[in-house]
Amino acid sequence: MQRRKFSREYKLEAVKLIKERGVSVAQVSRDLDVVESVLRRWLREEGTDPQQAFPGNGQVKPEQLEISQLRREVAKLKAERDILKKAAAYFAREAI
Repeated sequence: MQRRKFSREYKLEAVKLIKERGVSVAQVSRDLDVVESVLRRWLREEGTDPQQAFPGNGQVKPEQLEISQLRREVAKLKAERDILKKAAAYFAREAI
């Protein structure tokens, strides 16, 4: 059995049914054939940041993009620091 994938629009419509129309989570779950816990997670995700909710495959929230860029930069700077430490130790040994 394959895992089902839902589009951003589908998720937003399901959340809209619950929030704006007042349909219960259980009823929407039965109507759309989606597990209640998944609907509750969609509600939580949409509630925290409606503009950035459900970014989709391959799309990352701006905060996550910045974090990954900063992690790459930290790794690069650590590598440079380690090279400089080794070079300083090498030249200090040669001077003696």
